[in-house]
Amino acid sequence: MMRFTAIFFLTILAISNINCTAQMASSKQSTSNKGRIITGADQTEKYLSYLKGKRIGLVANQSSLIGKKSSVDSLVSLGINIVKVFGPEHGFRGNASNGAVVSDEKDLKTGIPIISLYGKNEKPTKAQLADIDLMVFDIQDVGCRYYTNINTLEYVMEACAENNKELLILDRPNPNAYVVDGPVMTDDKFKSVIGIHYTPMTHGMTIGEFAQYLNGEGYLKEQCKLKIIKVANYDHNMPYELPINPSPNLNTQQAVMLFPSLCMFEGTAINEGRGTYMPFTILGAPALKGKYSFSYKPVGIPGMSERPNHKDSVCYGLDLRNYDISNLRKSRQLNLKWLIELYKAYPDKAHFFGQERANTGVSPFDLRIGTDQLRKQIIAGVSEAEIRKSWEPGLSKFKAIRTKYLLYPD
Repeated sequence: MMRFTAIFFLTILAISNINCTAQMASSKQSTSNKGRIITGADQTEKYLSYLKGKRIGLVANQSSLIGKKSSVDSLVSLGINIVKVFGPEHGFRGNASNGAVVSDEKDLKTGIPIISLYGKNEKPTKAQLADIDLMVFDIQDVGCRYYTNINTLEYVMEACAENNKELLILDRPNPNAYVVDGPVMTDDKFKSVIGIHYTPMTHGMTIGEFAQYLNGEGYLKEQCKLKIIKVANYDHNMPYELPINPSPNLNTQQAVMLFPSLCMFEGTAINEGRGTYMPFTILGAPALKGKYSFSYKPVGIPGMSERPNHKDSVCYGLDLRNYDISNLRKSRQLNLKWLIELYKAYPDKAHFFGQERANTGVSPFDLRIGTDQLRKQIIAGVSEAEIRKSWEPGLSKFKAIRTKYLLYPD
């Protein structure tokens, strides 16, 4: 009896020690995570049970990570039945050039079919969704109207709504969420593959927030059923360094932060660093020789930019690789000074902005900006202050609408 009692108490003590150790480990993990931004994907405890037993369609690319591992590989290893992966612009692996058509294929590692949403169809078809119980969207965005991930989001939501499929979004921070700026696109003639939403150039929302905006503002004929796994310990003013390049030409944090301002130069005579390994951190053109000392030569780079503006010609202009991006955070605005400066310095002003397309009467620059007003203002020499004033009341109206859909503090 005494022996049994001793064994009993020793067992209780062992269990107590195990529980204490587990609690200490849990407490230690909780402390280490306190204040640290944790993406929706990394919070597997919040959604794995919801995925179990379902046939999953996953919208993903190279930025879709759980820890440092591909979401596809991670979820498959955790016993999740992924039946299809849908890839956006640049492809599932993120190695296709901007605007390049991407074909369907199979993932070599898992054998899972990969359906391109930047090839034969931008929107998942009824047949492609037939054997899927739940769609999951996990892609890093950078917060600009002309960054096409939000187009893919709308098409996926529309397809899910039409086919009675729920969409689970594993939310991620927007590195440019601190800035809501630029003219609001209001005219359908400026819609294109680089802009289909009536937002400013930078919208200041995460993918989860933008999905709620699409549902709430009537972009879809019928609302998509959404479930969102929020980012933990996050607000829009927090700096966030991306763990992986979101696309081939955003290959540094500097490029990610400068992209909203420098992408305005696409559709102009200025090369914005495409065709180099410094994209969206430098600006130049051959015609600026003698005006600037900094120079570089764009070339064709497979998987990045095969046919960059001014390919194989020496360009002269601005080197912004060491520009203090905290200036952008402080101003909470797009930088217009570089656009105004380079237009004034360019000798052949008639050819600075891209020519209007014969079939639409709209220039490539105007498509990116979402209006022809900015181009006309730059040509007329309108001051930056007056340009910004002309964005009202549209910009303020959008900001008020946006607040209805926010998941995180501004």
